[in-house]
Amino acid sequence: MNQTFKVQGMTCEHCVQAVQKAILKTDNTAKVQVDLPTGLVSIASSQPRSALVAAIEEAGYTVGSP
Repeated sequence: MNQTFKVQGMTCEHCVQAVQKAILKTDNTAKVQVDLPTGLVSIASSQPRSALVAAIEEAGYTVGSP
């Protein structure tokens, strides 16, 4: 299932990698695309939205509405 998140707090490539790593820790088969300028993160994963949000927030970022 494809899901899109607006992630606040990402400012550099390190942030992008941190978000990707957090998602892949939750679902190692997920496909993650991050658009740093817009803050949009698109994830193809079978995990529920709540699990993906929790992973992103545990990495230190805020998830808002896309």
